[in-house]
Amino acid sequence: MPKASEIKKNQAVEYDGRVYFVKDIERSVPQGRAGGSLYRMRMYDVVTNQKLDETFKDSDMLNLADLVRRPVMFSYADGEEYVFMDNEDFTQYMLNKSAIEDELLFITEDTQGVMAILVSETPVAIDLPPTVELTIEETDPSIKGGSATARTKPARLTTGLVVQVPEHISTGDRIKVNVEERKFLSRA
Repeated sequence: MPKASEIKKNQAVEYDGRVYFVKDIERSVPQGRAGGSLYRMRMYDVVTNQKLDETFKDSDMLNLADLVRRPVMFSYADGEEYVFMDNEDFTQYMLNKSAIEDELLFITEDTQGVMAILVSETPVAIDLPPTVELTIEETDPSIKGGSATARTKPARLTTGLVVQVPEHISTGDRIKVNVEERKFLSRA
């Protein structure tokens, strides 16, 4: 049983007899308290998708739920449902757009390293690799000699994500993006 301070994003925990998926964690250190940090977790019930915001002390113990990660590829979108296919046994997993809205900004049909997170055989989330390669759909014209400066410009990628890129990058270039920080890393 890990402490609340050891819980990471995209982990499933058992709390109040239900299984919750941890989407976001905020750490705060209250002033004048002799104790430790507080961890405010935004969690979603894996069955009903109901949101729960709960605050834990760093020493609170939580049970991890049984979680399975399966390598998948994005297959197609059907209205509000997004279908991912298991790379090994070709099982199809459907996830609602609202559950994976942030992740969709980093996923195309050729994105490698995507994992479906299953709790009791039910897909609850998508886990992304640390970096992804995406194509620039629109940005200002490149400036010759722009690689010598540290100035950046906004670039809209084919997924709709907007990141700041160096001035020498142009429309149509494939770039590597850091998923966690939503930042340009390099040309692909």
